[in-house]
Amino acid sequence: MRAAIVPVTPLQQNCSLIWCTKTKKAAVIDPGGDLDRIRDAITKAGVTLEKILVTHGHLDHCGNAGVLAKDMGVPIEGPEEADRFWIAALDDDGPRWGMEAHTFEPDRWLHHGDTVTVGDLVLDVIHCPGHTPGHVVFYHAPSHFAVVGDVLFKGSIGRTDFPMGDHQTLIDSITQRLWPLGDETTFIPGHGPISTFGAERQSNPFVADMALKQ
Repeated sequence: MRAAIVPVTPLQQNCSLIWCTKTKKAAVIDPGGDLDRIRDAITKAGVTLEKILVTHGHLDHCGNAGVLAKDMGVPIEGPEEADRFWIAALDDDGPRWGMEAHTFEPDRWLHHGDTVTVGDLVLDVIHCPGHTPGHVVFYHAPSHFAVVGDVLFKGSIGRTDFPMGDHQTLIDSITQRLWPLGDETTFIPGHGPISTFGAERQSNPFVADMALKQ
């Protein structure tokens, strides 16, 4: 497996391109905007786009998923259907945030325990609500690698003040569904630099082991 980060939108969202080195089949995760930049990354990597994966329904993560899917002739998988209301509002949210965003219908809604494939790669789908109710994380166990969207960041966690957000639910998602994947797991967050679960358990002021014991 290989991965590249393509920052998109004025919010500098970490759109990710992941691909199977054996088959050269790829997936774009969270194409929120700047599609020319995403297409350039696909060309530079020399891979064939097989599908689009979406972690959650906020416009900086999926506002251009439907456009890219139509242009490239590929399906969209994710998020979990509890985020349908977010995706349904994309046409209205775009002008509100000064960004291009379009409503779409995923080809496949995902559920906790599902898997998605990219070439010969198999990624586990982990439902991690709290930032949004239908947020999912994609985890590749052989690589100890995860794409976590806006659940967890280096030194922080996702906002929970949006509709259907909940702080304690987010903390539970992180500690009960991400930490068991192992301290060695490297993750790409929705914004900012990569980190590991182990590093966040040591120093993240919101979810570090010592912070949660207080």
